[in-house]
Amino acid sequence: MNGPAPTMRGWTLTLRVSALFALIACLVVTGLGWYLYGSVREALELRADQALTGRVEHFRNLMHDLYNVEQMEQRPALFESMMGNEQDVRIFRRRGEAPFIQSNPDHLVPPEMEPIPVGTPLSAADLFTTVRADGVRIRWVSALAEVGSGQGHADTVEIVAAYVMVQEADMLRSYRWRIAGAAAGAVLLTALLGFLLLRRGLRPLLEMSRRAAQITPDRLSMRLEQDGMPQELRRVAVSFNAMLDRLEAGYEHLSQFSGDLAHEIRTPINVLMGQSQVALGQRRTPEEYEQLLESNVEELQRISRIVENIMFLAQADHATLAVDCAALDLHEELGKIADYFEGIADERGMRFALEVGGSCHANLVMWRRAVSNLVINAVRYGEADSTVRIIARSDGNGSSIIVENRSDDATPHTMARMFDRFYRGDRSRSAYTESNGLGLAIVKAIMALHRGTATVECPQPGWIRFTLHFPPA
Repeated sequence: MNGPAPTMRGWTLTLRVSALFALIACLVVTGLGWYLYGSVREALELRADQALTGRVEHFRNLMHDLYNVEQMEQRPALFESMMGNEQDVRIFRRRGEAPFIQSNPDHLVPPEMEPIPVGTPLSAADLFTTVRADGVRIRWVSALAEVGSGQGHADTVEIVAAYVMVQEADMLRSYRWRIAGAAAGAVLLTALLGFLLLRRGLRPLLEMSRRAAQITPDRLSMRLEQDGMPQELRRVAVSFNAMLDRLEAGYEHLSQFSGDLAHEIRTPINVLMGQSQVALGQRRTPEEYEQLLESNVEELQRISRIVENIMFLAQADHATLAVDCAALDLHEELGKIADYFEGIADERGMRFALEVGGSCHANLVMWRRAVSNLVINAVRYGEADSTVRIIARSDGNGSSIIVENRSDDATPHTMARMFDRFYRGDRSRSAYTESNGLGLAIVKAIMALHRGTATVECPQPGWIRFTLHFPPA
């Protein structure tokens, strides 16, 4: 079974970048080397072609001044010594006859070639190429020449010549090894220098990593160093520190929320346990047991409301609630809410004053819950024997629901925390109210789901105003 293919997944960033630098250097040096190799090869081939055609033209000129072919046969060494390399081929023959002068040390077989006519200059396009068994290229040419034409009795001879590129092959072989050596050296040198430079350049990142490893839930106040960092890492540090600020605030909020939740649930649970233990201390009448059960049901209902509100807030935080909006008749809906809470308001001598106009685009169930929470909040914490104003307005920018009531407890500090979960003012601890401190937090969550806003302000001394703004459809 074959093992897994090697990858760079387990490598450090320094090794990865160093390897990539080395690969790039290898590709660049190799590509440049092969380009120069090709240029040298073309230059050597051009030189060989020029040498071959030049010597054949020299033979033609020399044969032109001879009297007859017999002079060539008598002086073969004159022509055999004029090709250069010992492996070069020189064949002189009459058309259709055996060669009368031949120098072919390697017994090379000429390819099929059509001789260049007399008087036609030779060019590189007239040459043919073959390859020896050892890979050496051979350039061939065949041309016709006249012997003794200057004496008036011309005879035609075919010249077959070849240039064996042995020296050029040795030069190109040496050049290829130099290219391989240069590529290997470039890879090693680039990898080493790249590793050293990257290790030094990434030192701030290593320090940032060590600093980040020290951050724990108990040490969320720690931040990454920004001074002295490179510009790229400084932006990362700024973003990371901003994330830590959000995490710290969220962690503190969650811790406070958990503590408040435990405190809120502990109270009804302690009541249930205390009443049950007292009832079990001695025998009771059926009527007393019935009263105990009714009291326990009330506490269980309170716990159920807390759990339901917490679940709603959790879903709202994760945007898992689908909000289907429709046009609402504000006059009709606010009238229903005022009628519903009229009995509770009468118990404290409070009354409602409605100023309604226009419509609103929102989810009906959530809209009713948000406005009802504001109204019951006004009834619970407003001054007795006062008026609760409910105002509805709409225009091109959306619609607004305003709930105002008299209250002397509205301070900048308390108003800044009114939408926090489980927050309650001092008056909420009176025996009258059963608030668990989640009503206004739910209002804020509902407005966030509607892409709207929930605000609180003090329009004038002794008054507090809550405003819900719903965006247009």
